[in-house]
Amino acid sequence: MVSVGLLARVYPAGAVDRAVEACGRRERRSRVLPARLVLYFVLGLALFSPDPYLEVMRKTTFGLRQVGLLGTWREPSKPSISLARRRLGWEPLRELFARTVVPLAEPSDAWAFWRGLRLMAVDGTCVDIADTPANDEVFGRHGGRPKPGERPYKRAAFPQARVVGLVECGTHAIVDAEVTDYHTHETTAGRESARSMRPGMLVLADRGYPGVELWRGWATSGAELLMRLAGSRYSLVPDEVLADGSWLTTIYGHTDRRREHGIQVRAVRYQLEAAGEEYTLLTTLTDHEQYPGSELAALYTERWEIESTFKELKAQQIGAGQVLASKTPDGILQQIWGHLLVHYALRVHMLQAARANTENLDPDRLSFMTCLRAARRITMMPPADFFPSA
Repeated sequence: MVSVGLLARVYPAGAVDRAVEACGRRERRSRVLPARLVLYFVLGLALFSPDPYLEVMRKTTFGLRQVGLLGTWREPSKPSISLARRRLGWEPLRELFARTVVPLAEPSDAWAFWRGLRLMAVDGTCVDIADTPANDEVFGRHGGRPKPGERPYKRAAFPQARVVGLVECGTHAIVDAEVTDYHTHETTAGRESARSMRPGMLVLADRGYPGVELWRGWATSGAELLMRLAGSRYSLVPDEVLADGSWLTTIYGHTDRRREHGIQVRAVRYQLEAAGEEYTLLTTLTDHEQYPGSELAALYTERWEIESTFKELKAQQIGAGQVLASKTPDGILQQIWGHLLVHYALRVHMLQAARANTENLDPDRLSFMTCLRAARRITMMPPADFFPSA
């Protein structure tokens, strides 16, 4: 059965139970909808988006019924499912995500590394959510809260939740995420990505990110950084000009008026022939011989892999033009974490499929949409040790 079988291979029942237990959501008495089954049901909602509740429940329990694990269990009503979702909350899904997701590529996967560094990217995206007073109050929307004295922007049709992710470029695996309201800037939410950065990573980010405090927080993780600079944000006075034309410079925060707490970085400036526009990158990789500036300029295009990842999540998995249907903020958070978990599970299976190929394919050559359709279509039996409750 797809929605339990495929997902339970990435998120085994024991891992689900531990996440539920850690959040204090394990039931104290026997229920028709135990926490374990409800969590898998939420994953089913994401996998079969935008199918309605009862249809997803039938798909989620089909395999269990086929092997006799449900016994005399009767399909619950829609209100019962809604109540069970509220009991579970969103925290166990976030906990399961935090406990389970890791970068997937092996050091032998040359397509995921550059000069021994695992390529990662950070960026943010927004997800449309149901237009209810509660969602609007908690998450907000574009044009919804003008500053005092300013004319409001055109009001967006729906509230939005912001998701900032840390993605492994080679596999499109989202290995860290922060979910916030629309009005929290992605650089603020992005500070939390440092918890999943490690030595041996090279993190790419767009021009909105290279603030001194964010840079310092990410660099403390031991990861290397490569970010595009927005305009003339820093003067970039050379401390030392290097042989490849890049240079070492010191950047300061806007509150560091005495310039006492600067960070030395390397600046790489280049021009794209087609556009004629000049770009500047900042990096922690100060050795110009080991990390040539021309290669860094070419490498920066890998940042677009995170844009493709968000397209998979939003346009293909959630569905183009679809709005997350939960009427409450807790329900929205539950849905978002469910979608993040399902996307990761699909990416795990895509990598396994690529490795099973005799050519050890780069997963980029496989279609996410084809994988998603197959996961929705193929009926697989659940693992032999799977039961709907502990």
